[in-house]
Amino acid sequence: MLTADSISIIIPTYQEAACIGQLVEYLQQAGAAENGVEIIVADAPGTDATAAVAAAAGARVIQCTERGRAAQMNHGAAQAQGQLLYFLHADTLPPKRFLTTIRAALRPGGYGSGCFRLQFDHPHWFLRLSAWFTRFPAEIVRFGDQSLFVRREVFEQAGGFRPDMVILEDQEIIARLRRHGRFVVLPEAVVTSARKYLDNGVFRLQGIFLLLCVLYRLGLGQTQLRQTYRTLVRQDKI
Repeated sequence: MLTADSISIIIPTYQEAACIGQLVEYLQQAGAAENGVEIIVADAPGTDATAAVAAAAGARVIQCTERGRAAQMNHGAAQAQGQLLYFLHADTLPPKRFLTTIRAALRPGGYGSGCFRLQFDHPHWFLRLSAWFTRFPAEIVRFGDQSLFVRREVFEQAGGFRPDMVILEDQEIIARLRRHGRFVVLPEAVVTSARKYLDNGVFRLQGIFLLLCVLYRLGLGQTQLRQTYRTLVRQDKI
């Protein structure tokens, strides 16, 4: 284990060769190359060069036998050395001073976990509006793209991500984290890719996400949710 403010940045990937190198280099330039910080890429088996690109950029690559963000993030956390865990998507850039900000939020006596606000890399008005709502504490407007930072002991006490979840695992964990420490939404924003919205139509994709949230709240199982997602969304990630 490293010092009390050591940070492990955990990035689950699948077929992300096009952007993982840029992200790792960005993180290093923002301070992740210093002592007390490690970058872990938890990579699921794919057909592109994600692992090779990530390793060449300076990340520690961990191969996952199971595909799915929840399982991959749990696997990365189990291998991590840091006392502070930061879960980040491969197409999302955190604020430049994210390390300092996270350490301040998770200092002893501070918050147990939290996230940043969201900003898309596209100026569409509806995406700007959607991102604006992420400033509020309600779990319904929590998205994995906002990233998640958490003290290791809080993550372990909460039981980590539910490995059986392939949809909405990022929302589900928040309620459990809150039981073991205060949760904060910081005013700085991460910048995430709007590629999925542009590929599927901004309004159409937002409607699909709303439908999935409603079906989840009504008790639809993960198998049915995943099938619904695969049927409606143009993607190759789930």
